Amino acid sequence: MTGFAVASANIGGDTLNVELRAVNHRYLDVTVKTPDELRLLEPVLRERLAARMKRGKVDCRVSRARNPEAAPGLRIDAALVAALLAVAGEIHAQASTAAPLTVNEILRWPGVLAAQDAADETLSAATLTVFDAAWDDFAASRTREGGKLATVLLQCCDAMEAQVARVMPRIPAIHAAYQAKLTSRLQEAGLDPDEERLKQELALFATRIEISEEVTRLATHIDEVRRVLGSGGAVGKRLDFLAQELHREANTLGAKSVDVELSQVALELKVLIEQMREQIQNLE
Repeated sequence: MTGFAVASANIGGDTLNVELRAVNHRYLDVTVKTPDELRLLEPVLRERLAARMKRGKVDCRVSRARNPEAAPGLRIDAALVAALLAVAGEIHAQASTAAPLTVNEILRWPGVLAAQDAADETLSAATLTVFDAAWDDFAASRTREGGKLATVLLQCCDAMEAQVARVMPRIPAIHAAYQAKLTSRLQEAGLDPDEERLKQELALFATRIEISEEVTRLATHIDEVRRVLGSGGAVGKRLDFLAQELHREANTLGAKSVDVELSQVALELKVLIEQMREQIQNLE
């Protein structure tokens, strides 16, 4: 099922964004991308998504936009400064003529001066909070889309039931037409349409076109589609299986057809089932 959501928050003057987007996929495929300072949070976000989704290709992107107008806070690595001064003192003790370190030289030493940043724990907690807000919007949009898709699938069920209802009333008429046709052919051949022989032929014909089992299974599968849609939760894989079973029964119905209308019913059923399959791919 497709979905998209973005949530943001201000952290220390910077803007933290979490973006979630998903497209249809047969299985679950999760991708998480974060800034370097939040790299350790990627497995946590991946686990949260995997616990809440069953299938779909999901991208989670976390970004942090620096505020250029915010005055940067600076911090000094006191331990590094102390180490530099200690080394400078040892050198000066051995070479008294050596010039002492200046403040400018200390500040230019790599790692001594760095931008003041939010604590890792604060930044991680804020990211998870923003992620949860994005997920709420993301889940709500998918719920709305799922409701619309369920309506379409239920309409397909109604249409399939209408087609199935056309089948059974046709069977007696097909038998009567076949009996008349067989009798006519026997008479044209100069043969006596013996009643016992006709009964045998009709019994064989009835066995060959018997479709009550297929019709029953079609009705059962349609009822099951309705039940699954009403149960909520992740239903995509279950509906995939039911669509396969419906298609199997429609194929058998078409193979047994000796009547134009029954062939049309089988064709209409296949079209409706294919429409269902396309929509089911959009469900989780």
